[in-house]
This record gives sequence, C-alpha cells and structure tokens, in this order.
Amino acid sequence: MQSGLTIEKDEIARLTESYGGIWGINHTRRLISLVEVIGEGLDYNLEATWLSAHLHDWGAYAPWAQKDVDHVQRSMQVVEPFLTEHGCPDDLKALVLECIALHHKSGSERSLEATLMRDADVLDFLGAVGVLRDFSKNPRDMRLAYKSVKKRRETLPAILTLDKAKIIAAQRIQHMDELLAWFEAESFGSF
Repeated sequence: MQSGLTIEKDEIARLTESYGGIWGINHTRRLISLVEVIGEGLDYNLEATWLSAHLHDWGAYAPWAQKDVDHVQRSMQVVEPFLTEHGCPDDLKALVLECIALHHKSGSERSLEATLMRDADVLDFLGAVGVLRDFSKNPRDMRLAYKSVKKRRETLPAILTLDKAKIIAAQRIQHMDELLAWFEAESFGSF
C-alpha cells in the first residue's frame, strides 16, 4: 500500500483498465513513461503523478461519463470521494486533484506534478500515437481526423512548459508531419 491508502496500486490499475478499457490503461502507461522521461532529474512526488495518470480520465469512462459534462470536471467529482474513501492523505489528495483539474489547461501557475501531467498528456496527443489516435476515433471521416490532427499539431506545443517536453514535442511533430505528408500523397488528397 502507499501513503496510508487502503487500496493497492494493482487494484487502481485494474479499475482503470476495467473502466477505460485497453485504451485507458495504455494511455495511463504512456503518461507514466512520459513523466519519467520529462521528469528525470526533477524532485517531484512520484506517487501523485502515478495516481493522477490512472485517475485523470475516470470521468470520461462509463459508468461516470455524463453528456455535456467535461470529463475533467467529472473526474474530479468521481476521484475526490474515491481517494477519501481509500484513506488518501489530504496533501496527496490535493496534489492529485490539482493534476487532474489542470491536465488540459495551459499556464504555469501549478505544481511541478501538475506540469508534468499536463506536458505528458499533451505529448500523448502528438507524434504517431496522436495521429493514429485521432484517425481511430474517426475511421469513416478521415478529413475530420486530419483536421483534428493538424489543429493539435498547431496548438498543443504552445502550452508545454518543460524543456524536455518541448524537445520531445519537436521530434513528435516532425514524425506527424512526415506521416501526414505520406497520407496526403498516398490519398491523392482524397480523404
């Protein structure tokens, strides 16, 4: 168990996979890996980022997702009582909730843990993973997926804070550009 929590990490991971499916747990695993890379050499609360990576999208998953309610807001509503019920210390709970609340927002007024989570989440929308993610959501409308990828490619890098994240983003954008150029050429612009 961690820091007084009455639930094991394995159970939290199992719940994340149960609610979010293979996509949800793999997104979580990618975030954890990205936080390790961009957080190397920094002094941050590993437990808070681990918990945040697993819990940040719970509000987007059944049984909690609600139409017209932002998944970030819904995740906060679901995670706060979950952490309380499982004995999470108040300081750790506050840090996890901050990470969840800010994982899609720009700005630098945040803890290092929230910055790591936001930058990692942004990076997961870039590169080959980001392209394939959008295309898998819109398999019948490749033009919509293409526009979404282009928009993310143009807007997301600007909200990154950490230098390592910016370096990785530049590499991933290059991959996106190459992949999209191949897509444009091979589709003859008919997509």
